[in-house]
Amino acid sequence: MSIVVDQDILTGKSYPLGATAYPDGVNFSIFSKSCASVELLFFDDPDDGKPARVIRLDPARNRTFHYWHVFVRNIKPGQLYGYRVHGPHDPAKGLFFDGDKLLIDPYSKAVAIGKNYDRPKACIPGDNCAWAPKSVVVDPSCYDWEDDKPLNIPFSSSIIYEVHVGGFTRNPNSLLPEGKRGTYAGLVEKIDYLKRLGITAVELMPIQQFDEQDARPPLRNYWGYSPMAFFAPHGGYSSDKDPMGAVNEFRDMVKALHRNGIEVIMDVVFNHTAEAGHDGPTFSFRGLENTAYYIYNLENQRFENYTGCGNTMNTNFSVVRKMILDCLCYWVEEMHVDGFRFDLASIMSRGEFGELLERPPILWSIESNPVLAGTKMIAEAWDAAGLYQVGSFVGDRFAEWNSHFRDDVRSFIKGDPDTALKLSNRVLGSPDIFPQPDRDINRSINFITCHDGFTLNDVVSYNRKHNEANLEDNRDGYDYNHSWNCGVEGPADDPDIENLRLRQIKNFLTILLTSQGTPMILMGDEVRRSQNGNNNAYCQDSELSWFDWNLTEKNRDLLSFVQRLIQFTRSYSVFHLKHIPLNSPGRSHTVMSWHGVNLGEPDFGEHSHSIALEMKAPDRGEHVFLMINAFWEPLSFELPRPDHGCSWHRLIDSSLSPGEDCLTLEEAPGIRTKRYRLTERSVAMLVSLREDFSRKS
Repeated sequence: MSIVVDQDILTGKSYPLGATAYPDGVNFSIFSKSCASVELLFFDDPDDGKPARVIRLDPARNRTFHYWHVFVRNIKPGQLYGYRVHGPHDPAKGLFFDGDKLLIDPYSKAVAIGKNYDRPKACIPGDNCAWAPKSVVVDPSCYDWEDDKPLNIPFSSSIIYEVHVGGFTRNPNSLLPEGKRGTYAGLVEKIDYLKRLGITAVELMPIQQFDEQDARPPLRNYWGYSPMAFFAPHGGYSSDKDPMGAVNEFRDMVKALHRNGIEVIMDVVFNHTAEAGHDGPTFSFRGLENTAYYIYNLENQRFENYTGCGNTMNTNFSVVRKMILDCLCYWVEEMHVDGFRFDLASIMSRGEFGELLERPPILWSIESNPVLAGTKMIAEAWDAAGLYQVGSFVGDRFAEWNSHFRDDVRSFIKGDPDTALKLSNRVLGSPDIFPQPDRDINRSINFITCHDGFTLNDVVSYNRKHNEANLEDNRDGYDYNHSWNCGVEGPADDPDIENLRLRQIKNFLTILLTSQGTPMILMGDEVRRSQNGNNNAYCQDSELSWFDWNLTEKNRDLLSFVQRLIQFTRSYSVFHLKHIPLNSPGRSHTVMSWHGVNLGEPDFGEHSHSIALEMKAPDRGEHVFLMINAFWEPLSFELPRPDHGCSWHRLIDSSLSPGEDCLTLEEAPGIRTKRYRLTERSVAMLVSLREDFSRKS
């Protein structure tokens, strides 16, 4: 251990929090109210068991209020560091100090995890330097963004693709070099695929540094909902294994996506951390100031668990609120991300005792922050303890994951009774859930599937979950999937069953992409990615979860269907309105009319399994007729009169063979009959075009 030279150590400042690099050194600052003393440790290597240097902070010189700070000369970016924080261990008072533990800086911009890292050892008291994660000094200004600017694509023009950075290219059949598979750089190599699909935004599953060992051994935490450091990009997704490599490689990815017209939305996890409950590991927050960072029940001496993960962050406590805001602003200003999806966002509506707050400070702070004014804000408006706020989430900014859309569309296409009226509401942007007249209906994030649950292929292939591979005796995961296996559980050799499944998939995608609201597609649904019926693959870092690039050829016809469908719906304004049409002057030039198998006779009754929607935007020359038949027999739909000088042309019919199921406007054949016969369990769309528009008739 080196001898500390006093002239290298200055008092420092309490702000900014974290490690801030200057030309002559680095300022370090952390928050800890109840501790007795703090040590700053420097390391030369992530696996070092002994620090190269220890600086004990003087409470008289290096503490201002509850902030401990020091400026150390001649420290450069790339320096590994951590803290030891000494104080009482008294669970009755919510104190969990352990002066032997090396702690991560909550404001770490990068984290180095060595080959000796061991989560179980982090759960027991004592010196953990040899296997503890270590913070890294980063200078965010040392990067050339060139001319990169936010894309500011409105929700009304957005197609979101929920993607797992690691799983997108980790499969060897991605045909990437081994070192690039499962990395930010690997995703860059597949940008052309996203562009051709028609994606305008990728919603990245968690890329904040997380604990890959937070799963039942020998399984690994794949999804990433186990954060250790909120400001740091996950190092495991970097092809550059330098401690600072992930920072710049993430930026390279963002810059490349922006150049191709694709926004970056981060799935952020501010509701819990990898430290889990009472028996969990101590990485950072618990050892710095437990009751500031977590909702902790002093009477019962337990971590309140509104997240299903063992602990709950105290998001409305002043210091945590500041950290969250600083973190969001950092990702926007320094990392150029375009938006955030807040995991279990309703946690942020809870106070320090878990109570529901009418005006939660953190949510209003996010809503009113000028740095974040142009970013997309998406809430998963529920938590794991029963708080459900879809349609009532706080504020005017947040879009919301619409789980009603998922459940009601699945139920209708499956053939469940009493679902026609619900479906009609979902297609029109869910006005029954979001009734505010001035609300942008594109703030409803519509999805059929997401990471949590079945893939789209499995929705039509399994009646029940099959999570045995998770080693929890199939107890985990959601039991109410609103799925239907079309006759056989799992893979089927019967061509009739396979044809029905493919048709159902096309039905789902057509409804998703023609409904009002912002559509989100799960990675791989466009090529029938399957998880073999596993609906909770959080711990499956394997080919079970990874994108199978062979499917892009095997299911190229479905892929082409989705590409053409996206291209068409993005070109027609009737599919991405901003407000629900009210047929009133000055409000909307779009008219929407519901029909049944006969014009003007929609059937929203309990036993209805069909519906038709006419959409007209006369000022734009758009006239569309959508027919949905979830019945188990063919139905004949009466067609409305096309526009003057026009005729109906068939653009989509999910029952037809590949190449005919989704056409371009130029290819669409004319329909000369007054009724359209729609095969059982099918969706069709007609477009009114000038007589001389089509090349086919």
